[in-house]
This record gives sequence, C-alpha cells and structure tokens, in this order.
Amino acid sequence: MEATLIGLIVIVALALAFDFINGFHDTANAIATSVATKVLTPAQAIAMSAVLNVVGALTGTAVAKTVSKDIVPQEYATLELVGAALVSAIVWNLFTWWKGLPSSSSHALIFSLVGAGVAAGGWGIIIPKGVKKTLMGLVYSPALGFVVPILLMFLLSWLFLRRMRPRMVTRNFRWLQIFSAAFMAFSHGGNDAQKTMGIITFALSAYYNQKFDIVPDWVIFACAIAMGLGTAVGGWRIIKTMGFKVVDLKPVDGFVAETSAALIIEGASRLGIPVSTTHTISSAIMGVGTTKGFKKVKWQVAGRIVQAWIFTIPTCIALGWLLYKLVTLLHL
Repeated sequence: MEATLIGLIVIVALALAFDFINGFHDTANAIATSVATKVLTPAQAIAMSAVLNVVGALTGTAVAKTVSKDIVPQEYATLELVGAALVSAIVWNLFTWWKGLPSSSSHALIFSLVGAGVAAGGWGIIIPKGVKKTLMGLVYSPALGFVVPILLMFLLSWLFLRRMRPRMVTRNFRWLQIFSAAFMAFSHGGNDAQKTMGIITFALSAYYNQKFDIVPDWVIFACAIAMGLGTAVGGWRIIKTMGFKVVDLKPVDGFVAETSAALIIEGASRLGIPVSTTHTISSAIMGVGTTKGFKKVKWQVAGRIVQAWIFTIPTCIALGWLLYKLVTLLHL
C-alpha cells in the first residue's frame, strides 16, 4: 500500500475520531437543559440526542463546503496540513473536556486549519471570506443566543404564562421541552458534523490533487454515524456545567433556551456558516437566566465559559502552526 494512501486513511480515521469526540464533547449542548429540568433522564436524553444528531447530519452540506473550500484553498491542501489541524483540534477538545469547559469544537477545528495553513503558505493563502463568515458566526450566534430567548420568554409571558398557574406551566412545558431538546439535537448534528465532512473532503482534494465541489456520500454517512456514536457516549462533565452551574432552570426555561438556540443554529447551517452550538446554547441559557434577574445567573461560571471561547482562537492557531512545522520536520 502506498504511503500517501496510508496517510489518507490515517487522516480520515483522525477526522472521524474528532467527529466522535465532538459528539461526546457537545452532547451537553443538546441535552443539558432537559437533564437539569428533569424532563428526561441522562440516558433518555443521550439516546434521543444521538439519533437526532445522525438525522441532522444528513440534511445538508453548506457548512462542509465552507470548511473544505473557503478557509484554505484546496490547491494548497496536503495531508500534513490536514493532519496538523485535526490533531490540534482534538488536543484542545480533550483538554477543555477534561477541564469541564464547554468550548467550541467548531472553532477549534477551523482555527487549527488556519494555523496549519499559515505555517504551510503564510497568511496570504488564507481566504478572508471564509474566516470572516466564521467570525461572524462566532460573534452573532452568542449575541442572538442571548437576545432571542429574552424576547421569546417575554412573548410567551404576554401570550400564555401570565394566565397560567405555575403547576400548569411546568406540566405543559415538560412535554414541549422534549420537542425543543429534539430540535436542538437535530440542529447540532446539522451544523457540527458538517465540519468534519468538510475536513475529510479537503483531505481527499489533497490525495487526488483535484478540487472537490461536492461532498461524497460515504463521507456524509461516516461523519453522521461517528457523531451519533460520540453523542451516545455522552459528556457528563460538561452537562454538569451547562445544566446545573450557570442558572437554575425550569421546563419553560429549557424550552425557550433550546428552541432559540436551535433556530439560530439551523439558520446558520442553511447559510453555510459554521457556528458553535456551545456558544449558542450557553448564551441562550444565560439569556433565559437574566429574565429571572441578573443575580439568578452564576456569572462566575459564565465567565469561565467566555474565557474558554477567548483562548480557543489564538491557542488553536498557534497549535495548528506548531504541529504542521513539527510534522513537516519529521517528514523530512
């Protein structure tokens, strides 16, 4: 077997490993609020999330095309570059999982790719349009994630909640939250699995030395299944941070947070914008918390989350750059 084919197989295995890790790292995004409000048990929530992650991952490739074509040009693709980016993202994901910090797997991958790309050809080869689209998602998804649930909560209060007894609100929204959690899991799979589809397509362009405008079907199915399996494993450390340590949640709060975040993520997926489900749902939880009063939100924990966001970009750029240099040095 030729060395480049072995390299491609290793890259695909690494990418699917990243997808799997993304699944258990980001399980909390879809299910933490449902677990915290006791609408679903952890086992029920994880099983539902795993299935809907797979279904969501099969619904489009717009984000995959952004990752494979709009960050680093495919003509600069090499297996070393892709490998360095993947290892960098995996290392950061595992570190933040170990620390229980809900950082962004999406931005870890994309900015690791930027760092490796800079190491390979300098800043001049980085495509500004794709990076700008990613940064827009980085800024707007948490901003909208904070504002939309506040507006939705006020709308629900004006239309329904003020006329309902607290016990009836809890009973009704316990059922509704199951649907909102399902929607959240579906949207998470639709955006996050596509990033791995994009990186594998990028690797294929390196191996075959040609541009890929369409994501191969086998790549789509492999990434969907890998994310579903990773989600099934779960990420209890981050579930505790997201569901229990940011704000005390009731079913109506979980419904509002999940519905708002899922709508934002789903809209971004259709526009080909890679966003962080972590950023979006954690901001939505904080947004819901502020409707109860600023003192109800545990801002110290929220600060740790924001700290992880801030460190992800420079750390992953530097790590991607360093790993690419190391790989090429060893290859020589």
